[in-house]
This record gives sequence, structure tokens and C-alpha cells, in this order.
Amino acid sequence: MVTLERLRAEHAPALLAFERDNRAYFARSVPDRGDAYFTPAGFAARHASLLAEQEAGTCHFHVVLDGDGNLAGRVNLIDAARGSAEIGYRVGERSAGRGVATAAVAQACRLAGTRYSLTVLTAVTTLDNPASATVLTRNAFVRVADTLVGDRPAASYVRRRLAP
Repeated sequence: MVTLERLRAEHAPALLAFERDNRAYFARSVPDRGDAYFTPAGFAARHASLLAEQEAGTCHFHVVLDGDGNLAGRVNLIDAARGSAEIGYRVGERSAGRGVATAAVAQACRLAGTRYSLTVLTAVTTLDNPASATVLTRNAFVRVADTLVGDRPAASYVRRRLAP
């Protein structure tokens, strides 16, 4: 069982520890965030920026908690406008392969439709991350185009029906 919580200021210490602990794991499938992100000052500035975007209603950020209440990942709905947003997610190495990402994305899709009044979600994943593509297809996303993430081949996806 997983739970999504809307991002709050008090999540910062656990979130920074999560990002640091999983940095090398994430870098295998997504571009690294750079050293400045992982410093206390850099992370605090970025966290404050995310909270401001969320307060403005342009993004909706969530932490993913496992059944024991530990931070297992994050799910973000970014660039929310005109009924659409892009979903992004990451699950820590300890939670990978256990259905956490699939369940978290399913919950985020429900929230997108019910709480945030979104009707369309888009997503992009690199082709060398088949687990991420599986999470999307299990959540009714359809592959619509080939693209690049940096210099890495990727695919873009869309999900149009978000009602529960």
C-alpha cells in the first residue's frame, strides 16, 4: 500500500535524504540533477521554489509514502494549464519492482481528475527505462511519439480519461 501526500515544507529533510540515497540509481535512467541540487542550500532553494509553484496552482507535487510511512518516491504534475499537465515520478531503489510506482501513478491520475480538474496527462520516459514505460501502460497511458530526453532516445505518452 502506498499513500500520496501533497508536498509540504516539512518534507524537505526526508526528501533530500531520499534524493541523495538514490542519486546514482536515478542517474542510470534520468539525467542527473547536478551537485548544487544536493547541497543543503541548493535543495532548500529548489524546495521553496516548488512550494511556490504549487501555491500558484501551476504544479502539484507529492511524496510517495510506503506502508510503513517511509518516503518511497515522488509523483509530480507539472505545467498544469487548460486541463492538462505532465506527470513525472521516481521511486527509490529499495521500492523498485514492488508495484510502488504503478500504484503511486494510479493515485496521481485519480487526484489529477478529481482534485485538480485535469483531463489529460502526458509523460515522457527514456527507452532505456522499460520499467517506467510499463508503469505508464499499466495506468492506461498510450505511447504517441518518439522523442529525446537530452541526447537519450525516449517516448512520449498521453492519458486522456482521468475520472475514477
